[in-house]
Amino acid sequence: MSKASALDLASGLGGKIDKSDVLSAVETYEKYHVFYGGAEEERKANYTDMVNKYYNLVTSFYEFGWGESFHFAHRFKGESLRESIKRHEHFLALQLGLKPGNKVLDVGCGIGGPLREIARFSLTSVTGLNNNEYQIARGKELNRIAGMDKTCDFVKADFMKMPFPDSSFDAIYAIEATCHAPDAYGCYSEIYRVLKPGQFFAAYEWCMTDSFDPNNQEHQKIKAEIEIGDGLPDIRITGQCIEALKKAGFEVMWSKDLAESSPVPWFLPLDKNHFSLSSFRLTVPGRFFTRNMVKFLEFVGLAPKGSQRVQDFLEKAAEGLVEGGRREIFTPMFFFLAQKPHS
Repeated sequence: MSKASALDLASGLGGKIDKSDVLSAVETYEKYHVFYGGAEEERKANYTDMVNKYYNLVTSFYEFGWGESFHFAHRFKGESLRESIKRHEHFLALQLGLKPGNKVLDVGCGIGGPLREIARFSLTSVTGLNNNEYQIARGKELNRIAGMDKTCDFVKADFMKMPFPDSSFDAIYAIEATCHAPDAYGCYSEIYRVLKPGQFFAAYEWCMTDSFDPNNQEHQKIKAEIEIGDGLPDIRITGQCIEALKKAGFEVMWSKDLAESSPVPWFLPLDKNHFSLSSFRLTVPGRFFTRNMVKFLEFVGLAPKGSQRVQDFLEKAAEGLVEGGRREIFTPMFFFLAQKPHS
């Protein structure tokens, strides 16, 4: 799970957006969100543009801070962040019962860190579905470097309208990705369609928990911080995901908020009171270093104008995530395993 260098961060800022248009893209993206007067309906109606702008703007920051796998993880004491992320991915593969030779779909695959890890772990062929051109180009390059370009590939498409025939895959998973869907039922219905009968879909979903109070202004502020910092049109309650799965036709085998049983809080890497050399770039000193490095790179013209604003809303997301985790009103790992009936 390699990490990008400062040079990679500077060269990748803005993704496929022309460097002269990054600031304008940041301003457009910000206007979709509550802090800038945006409405949920507008975010859902324009989710493709909003999410694409988000990942063009933030992918280099993510890779610089997290490595190739952009997700949180259930974590044991004495386990490093990197170890927990790999185990989180292996757990998914085991729950799906993956077997060598299976044809697997990763819905919303990012730059393919989990895809490569799960393919290596299970000896399967994994296709990554992603609607962001920059992330796919980066993922293909990382596949080539890892020697996995023959067993893993990418398809550019919207997961609300997948370009696959019915019953194409032996297993499907999503890691903190389908939260970007404007409609859970629509997304899960497409997954149901392309999954073979009798096979399984597993996911880690970003959700508000039952402790979230929509009438609590502080809770709403935390939710809004997470939405702007993570490119989300809305954040569903856990129960809404289960309802959408059942409506799509799935049988839910089991579900659980894995954050509840994590010995080490999932948000610890972002906590201001936490320091770790192994995940230094995620700590407060590490983020302070990144912020000032980006400021310098933007000042000297190596990073496009607007880069600092991207760092700012990612900082806002970190604050919202930590506070949401502390108050137990938000989870990034509501897990479920669902089966498509045999007939």
